[in-house]
Amino acid sequence: MMQQKKTNIQNTINNRLSVQISLNGLSFLVTNPASEEPVFFLENVLDHSTTPEELLMEIETIMFKNEILNTAFAEVSVVYSTPVYSLVPAPLFDETKASEYLKFNSKILANDYMAHDLVENQNIVVVYVPFMNINNFFFEKYGSFSYYHSVTVMLKTILEEENYSLPKIFLHFQKNSFDCIVLKNGKLQLCNSYTYKTPEDFIYYTLFCMEQLHLDSDNIPVILCGEIEKEDDNFKIAYTYIRNLEFMDSNYTATRSLDNDRPHNHFILKNVI
Repeated sequence: MMQQKKTNIQNTINNRLSVQISLNGLSFLVTNPASEEPVFFLENVLDHSTTPEELLMEIETIMFKNEILNTAFAEVSVVYSTPVYSLVPAPLFDETKASEYLKFNSKILANDYMAHDLVENQNIVVVYVPFMNINNFFFEKYGSFSYYHSVTVMLKTILEEENYSLPKIFLHFQKNSFDCIVLKNGKLQLCNSYTYKTPEDFIYYTLFCMEQLHLDSDNIPVILCGEIEKEDDNFKIAYTYIRNLEFMDSNYTATRSLDNDRPHNHFILKNVI
């Protein structure tokens, strides 16, 4: 499935390109930094989970078909939405041991490149594996660019905007996976990603997290964002067990809404650092 918006592509050199990459799809957003108005948006959701090599072929095809993506930009940012990551307290982080933080709960290869982001003012380091074939492509295409993990973007946005002295849960949905972030007693209690196939899988993981952290599903606010709507089965089953559900509002998004978009949709892409 591909969704696209584009307008006049003149004077793109002052624009900003943000790209979100996951094994289930790609999204491209060009914005005007002065107004944060979307200039171009394209989303390509894949029917199946793919590989970094196949993703690069998809990117090259999209680039070939869209002239605006072959122009110069003032800034280019790439965000990896992948399940292979780990959070480490900044005082304990040792860059030379980056693979050690991942190997106990993720399958990594000997030649995987380890990257890390610092969530500023929070003393949190996000360690992850970017796709170096895609990084190399963007470097050859645009020169210098920035890249991050999607959890870094989520944490930075939520922790900057949120008065989190009271417990609160944020659920960010993508195709076949969701991120769960729990804030409690003024601190980050949990940040994890879960792969699911059915709504029952999703609600099991969510309620299990609540149980382990001693959170009351009848009272705790649960904020939803990403690929979820009130009509979805995920929302319906969540409402069966969780009473205080709400969608992310526009206070959390820097970029104005895309066509046919709601504030909680495309949360990561709208808030790229």
